[in-house]
Amino acid sequence: MKMLKIVAVAALLTGGVPLLAQSASIMELGSGMASYYGKELAGNRTANGERFDPSGMTAAHRTLPFGAQVRVTNLSNGRDVVVRINDRGPFARGRIIDISHAAAVEIGMVRSGHARVKLEMVDS
Repeated sequence: MKMLKIVAVAALLTGGVPLLAQSASIMELGSGMASYYGKELAGNRTANGERFDPSGMTAAHRTLPFGAQVRVTNLSNGRDVVVRINDRGPFARGRIIDISHAAAVEIGMVRSGHARVKLEMVDS
């Protein structure tokens, strides 16, 4: 009976998802449109105070904490990259993340300038 209570409490805490099916290191954040920072912004200060480097694997998000590691997956081709949040934005309507030029190259979205992506927070 005690084991049943533990399982019931675990089910409540995990939203009914079996504990073995959950990953301790990845949290889905949703999906939407991504765009990327152009090279012309190189050297500008980001919201956390560092200088923007287009060759770095960084990104801007409206609410995620600075330093958060986020996997960005291009839903049209399955390619993904892990970026570090170091800026705020995007402020364009309908966008959920702005990634650096280098990250955009990795997931194959430079030509179009935007892509539908899935975001997942990963342990750093």
